[in-house]
Amino acid sequence: MTARKEPMEAAPDFDRAVAEAIDSKTKPVGSLGRLESLAAQLARVQQTLAPKMERCKLTVFAGDHGIASAGVSAFPPEVTRQMLLNFLAGGAAANVMARALGVDFAVVDAGVTGLPVEHPRLVSRRIAAGTLNSLEQPAMSAEQCESALRAGSEAGGDGAHEAVCFGEMGIGNTSSASLVAAKILGLPIDRLVGSGTGLDAVGLDRKRRVLDAAAARTSAELDPSAALREYGGFESVMLAGAMLGAAQAGKLVLVDGFIATVSALAAARLSPEIMGNLVFAHRSAETGHSVVLEALGARPLLELDLRLGEGTGALLAWPLVRAAAAMLRDMASFESAGVSERK
Repeated sequence: MTARKEPMEAAPDFDRAVAEAIDSKTKPVGSLGRLESLAAQLARVQQTLAPKMERCKLTVFAGDHGIASAGVSAFPPEVTRQMLLNFLAGGAAANVMARALGVDFAVVDAGVTGLPVEHPRLVSRRIAAGTLNSLEQPAMSAEQCESALRAGSEAGGDGAHEAVCFGEMGIGNTSSASLVAAKILGLPIDRLVGSGTGLDAVGLDRKRRVLDAAAARTSAELDPSAALREYGGFESVMLAGAMLGAAQAGKLVLVDGFIATVSALAAARLSPEIMGNLVFAHRSAETGHSVVLEALGARPLLELDLRLGEGTGALLAWPLVRAAAAMLRDMASFESAGVSERK
């Protein structure tokens, strides 16, 4: 894994240099709005006034959840495996968007139910054939949780991409994410439960009752490792590990929707310093997403009413990241362009 770059000068001096570089561009001060703060973040991540954002990779982690057997999703559990095959065939929304945006794509089997899928483009990091049912017992052992974090960290730190994004696929994963977030934040589960894959009112009521019962199994608040172990999915734990590994390697991490943001919450509670590497791509339509964003003090770039997952929202933020880097790196200053500044 690549080591994080050492700052080239004291942080206050560097931050001042970044602000001066942005303000000296041929534009009114602040006129590019949040693109300017994004550019400053890229400069800090790469420790340069000429950041490059040329290569991005999306990795989708797939895994099944034992709690799906309790009827918390509008789709049956076998859809996880079917969608894994769809990713490998290049037919999912994430595939289509990644191709359109020139983003590299990988899919990881973190723990899909059934026999292992054999495919030349599939990365296998299987922990087990799905988690246990967290309604009745911990979703995974401590050893499995550590293995998933470690596998994710290796995936996140690998490669020469300046930016990475991570998606997930797993029927029941909004239930898992709601439970993990509720336990880390010490909130009632009802604050975080939404319709997920599109439950109707009856299905949503059933989901709430199941998650209430699952939440009652443990204390109101858990440390992030315990929350992941008790209620996480192999794919979402790997996603948290991937964010940790990517940040340690000095990469920018584009954070997707509700499930990815809950993984970011767990990762940031484990290593708070990674927050400087995280760009929150969008605010999804899933109920709990705004709650978790607020807890992180995060303001996402986009609001498009997405609730798909797979990393699709993170992909849509990539052009903004590239534009912000180009602005800071290539845009002329008043002095270099011979343009008079405002009096």
